[in-house]
Amino acid sequence: MTAPLLAALDIGGTKTAAALVRGGAVLVRTQAPTPARDGAAAVLDRAAELIRSLGGHPVAVGVGAPGLVDPATGLLTAATSSIDDWSRVDVPGALRRRLGLPGTVLNDVQAFTLGEAVHGAGRGLPTVIGVAVGTGIGGGVHAAGTLLTGRSGAAGHLGHLPVPQALGRPCPCGATGHVEAVAAGPAVAARYAERTGDPVDLPEVVRRARAGDHVARTVLVEAGAALGTALAGLANVLDPDRIVIGGGAAVPELLAAAGPACTAACMPVLGAVPLVPAALGADAALVGAAEAARRVLDLPTTPAVVHP
Repeated sequence: MTAPLLAALDIGGTKTAAALVRGGAVLVRTQAPTPARDGAAAVLDRAAELIRSLGGHPVAVGVGAPGLVDPATGLLTAATSSIDDWSRVDVPGALRRRLGLPGTVLNDVQAFTLGEAVHGAGRGLPTVIGVAVGTGIGGGVHAAGTLLTGRSGAAGHLGHLPVPQALGRPCPCGATGHVEAVAAGPAVAARYAERTGDPVDLPEVVRRARAGDHVARTVLVEAGAALGTALAGLANVLDPDRIVIGGGAAVPELLAAAGPACTAACMPVLGAVPLVPAALGADAALVGAAEAARRVLDLPTTPAVVHP
């Protein structure tokens, strides 16, 4: 049976991407700036326009969005401040009214994890942890064919695991000592600025590290080691087949340092837990959102597509 044609959205604070997806393959995509300061209705109007612009006849729409999704109500909670009026929004209901399509919504990093676990770097494996490193550190867990969302929709917030490298350092969540406080992009840039007096962003820190800047290399190694320590805690609990890491420009450097740190802190019985880069790039959340829509509506599927 042919896999259904699905629409997918990846809504962010600065841009919204839309795609048509079949069997885990993105067939066509488009994107536009998110009218974040105009509120939820404008954001969802733009999202619907993007889907309509793709043509075709999708049977459902899946959405990856910032914020948590309350499992009991399906409404967004703990919403990002980057989009005005984004809390308590019924995203599937709003899109049904605009497009006439059933659908579902996931946290954006949970959508990334689902895409990578089913159709990307974790394809075919029973237990996969997804990690997205950017402005913050998010994640997700896909185990035994199920994306774990948790009691309040917050499962996978691995950026808020405590690590000794972050002791005393404030985390954006309001606590201290979490890995996000040392390994997220702004934290890495801040540590470089502390040591050099030169305020630059993460891509510039990465560029300087690759050009031989010792301080830049050091802060990236420290960030990667902290991330590896946090991931070892998850590995010791979940015994994953693979941990998939995606995000920004620093992923290669973070992976290089995270691997040895993770191995050192894991139970010896686990051996070396594979840490690998994400395979789907910017399409991961779109593919995951489409997969979520397929699952919610119990639509047929086909074997996973191998992406170049």
